[in-house]
Amino acid sequence: MDEKVHSATVAEVMRQVNQAWLEGRVDDLLPLVHPDIVMVTPGFAGRVEGREDFMAGFRDFSQNATVHEFREMDQNIDLIGSTAVVTFRYEMVYDYAGEGYRATGRDLWVFQKQGEDWLAVWRAMFDVEEQSA
Repeated sequence: MDEKVHSATVAEVMRQVNQAWLEGRVDDLLPLVHPDIVMVTPGFAGRVEGREDFMAGFRDFSQNATVHEFREMDQNIDLIGSTAVVTFRYEMVYDYAGEGYRATGRDLWVFQKQGEDWLAVWRAMFDVEEQSA
């Protein structure tokens, strides 16, 4: 497969990830996430290690938040061998625990090709700004 095909495949996996959590289908993320995934929290203030803890964050958000708007912009995919780095800016308006928020930032995901599948192995969020909406 050439790089263009791999980029399109990775873009589709990223779309599936975002659609799953936005629609509250958190368990649909399981086949897209490596068991040993690591997520670095904003500002590198902490780490989440392993698929179960990673998924717990998405479960908490989907159970306690209502997303009114989510917009992704400026997606970029870099492929290096069996590794893909996906970045995009986002804007989101949501309610969490009865409070309204507007958030912006940049998401960075690292995927690794395993067999025919691209699995998320690392994630970080940068330039996160959140304010009451």
